[in-house]
Amino acid sequence: MSELPVRRLGATGRQVSALGLGGEGVLRTFGYVAEAAAVIERALAEGVTYMESARAYSGSEAYYGSTLGARRGDIFLASKAHERSRDGALTQLKTTLHTLRIDYLDLWQLHDVREWEEVNSFEDPGGAYAAFVEARERGLVRHIGVTGHHDPAVLRACLERFRFDTVLLPVNPAEAARDAFVREVIPAARARGMGVIGMKVYARGLLLDPRIGLAPSDLVRYALSQDVDTVVVGFDDPAQVAQAASAARSFTPMMPAEQAALEARVAALAARLTYYRRPQPAARA
Repeated sequence: MSELPVRRLGATGRQVSALGLGGEGVLRTFGYVAEAAAVIERALAEGVTYMESARAYSGSEAYYGSTLGARRGDIFLASKAHERSRDGALTQLKTTLHTLRIDYLDLWQLHDVREWEEVNSFEDPGGAYAAFVEARERGLVRHIGVTGHHDPAVLRACLERFRFDTVLLPVNPAEAARDAFVREVIPAARARGMGVIGMKVYARGLLLDPRIGLAPSDLVRYALSQDVDTVVVGFDDPAQVAQAASAARSFTPMMPAEQAALEARVAALAARLTYYRRPQPAARA
């Protein structure tokens, strides 16, 4: 088996697998210990070195904590906090480290920023951003990032107003019919030397509807053809991990005409496929 391609995660300087293991799918459950462990083990066997979770992802952190063991040092491990106060975020980090059974995170991310009020609150000394800076200074985390899938303008403002090392954002062909995060946020991230991580690659499986006619390999190839360092996907079983890893392993860049064809195929469904975004205002009569 050939190795997964690796890419440099922006100014972090770390090399990570182009395909990452997301914290959703079977990992965003409680009580599926064996099933979650099987997915993590398969990802390790396939050469995945970027793995992520979140405090909000049910038992995801616990599954990683009980499965990785001594192999933690081989993994770039990321998680997220959704608390918006300094004290609340630090409390979540303490729980995350305990649950993952680790001393530090490679990447700690401010989770799912949606509203301008949230961005403004980060400037407060008692806001969540202060916790992220403090955690990095204390060595509890090596890098800090921000994530968002609701509004590109809000996410871009986070990059412009605060110093993050990475950004996690949606990357899939349905995005092209809207003010795509790829167009609106990635250039700002690259101008700051940030690492870029793609998510929503399958749009929670909606893009795999047989009526659309796209395969996981199409979507992984499309995502990796954008200006990203890695993409994370949540899986339900080891076979899905192997399928995505095969696509990443055989990756060749998708030409603009091919990308446009995929985008055109899903454009009429974009509002439903981008369920994770701020709803578009109704058209005026």
